[in-house]
Amino acid sequence: MNKTTLAGAITASLLATTLSAQAHAGNGFISDSSLTLGLRNFYHNQDQRSGNPGFSRSEEWGQGFLLQFQSGWVDVGSVKLGLDALGQYGLRLDGGGRAGKSGITRRPGQLFPLESDGRAASEFGRFDLTGKVQVAETTVHVGVLRPRLPVLASNDGRLLPQTFRGGQLVSRDVDGLTLQLGQIERASGRASTDYENLRIAGGSERVNQFRFVGGDYQLNENLTTSYYFGQLQDYYRQHFLGVRHRLPLGDGRLDTDLRYFDSNAYGANRNGAPGFGGKVDNRAVSALFTYHRSGHSLGLGRQHMSGNSSFPFVNNGDGAIAYLITDSQIGKFLRAGQRTWVAEYAYDFAEAGIPGLRASAKYLRGDNVSGQPSGQDKERERDLRVDYTVQEGLLKNLGLSVRHASLRSSVPSQRDIDEARIYLTYSFKLL
Repeated sequence: MNKTTLAGAITASLLATTLSAQAHAGNGFISDSSLTLGLRNFYHNQDQRSGNPGFSRSEEWGQGFLLQFQSGWVDVGSVKLGLDALGQYGLRLDGGGRAGKSGITRRPGQLFPLESDGRAASEFGRFDLTGKVQVAETTVHVGVLRPRLPVLASNDGRLLPQTFRGGQLVSRDVDGLTLQLGQIERASGRASTDYENLRIAGGSERVNQFRFVGGDYQLNENLTTSYYFGQLQDYYRQHFLGVRHRLPLGDGRLDTDLRYFDSNAYGANRNGAPGFGGKVDNRAVSALFTYHRSGHSLGLGRQHMSGNSSFPFVNNGDGAIAYLITDSQIGKFLRAGQRTWVAEYAYDFAEAGIPGLRASAKYLRGDNVSGQPSGQDKERERDLRVDYTVQEGLLKNLGLSVRHASLRSSVPSQRDIDEARIYLTYSFKLL
């Protein structure tokens, strides 16, 4: 029995045991459960401002539905059992033309899977189950996962979120300490109905094992330290150290976010096997300082890449998150040798009597890309964003987010891009 089949068998077994116990015990599986429906209407437009990709822009519009069921717990002795479910469905409203057609001005490919004729699919979706077990303050989930870890994070920047399959343990038995470990075997992209094995950018061979372990320790109410280790089979091993600190300063607060990654080749990648990309060799160190006062926040950060490769992370090529202070709307600024300044400003209009409204701006400038000739190693990005969520009344929880970004680069492999996104979201409880 392979590992994916084993995970499915464990989930099915948990479901059967849970339902059987519920039938006999009559306790909280249903009474403590919740069912939430999230709606996301999303418009995406990306203009190609340089190069010759064969089209001038990608443009799509869709409606997403996210149905999440979280069961209560059934007590079986000292063990608690439960089952969660996640249903995702995307509906095409505008597919953006047809990929591969000569003379086109726009093409799809960002929000929906592509059909054999190059058109965006009219609909797509996924349904997943997750079995869960709890003993004291330790919980194990097996099935679909959406991790938020420094070494692996689910991307939710399109119509539907990225999801993974595997197992994860989270323990909070020690006061102030959160420990996590697990294994991921497959990933489904934001515009996909399928689950695939894993790789990094530049690699074509896929593997079915990403293991992680680590934790966060809160020394006091203002200081938290973190360590995580991640290993992608036959690609790389990665260590992460992080420190987050909050310091009252004058009438405001200074937040410090320090991050360090050490990533090295492992297995086939280290041995130069074909299909496993260039040899991983990267160190990433960053510091971000943000001052908050009276609704204003102003941040300044610096990130240095060293080593002979770009920053590695699980990336199947369909959208992924790198836990870097430079991970932005378009670019990530993670090339080998790259050094980047980051400046951020945000204002919470609750201070001006408009709760739910927030505006922000971000500017990044990177240079010193390894392997590029002089004058061909700079790039910059500017991100603007406005968010508003209705706070009360009939439309409470209705959200609007408008975002625009511009990326300009002299790196030969990177095109200049302008991108606009509009999100209209709403969520409500069904149970």
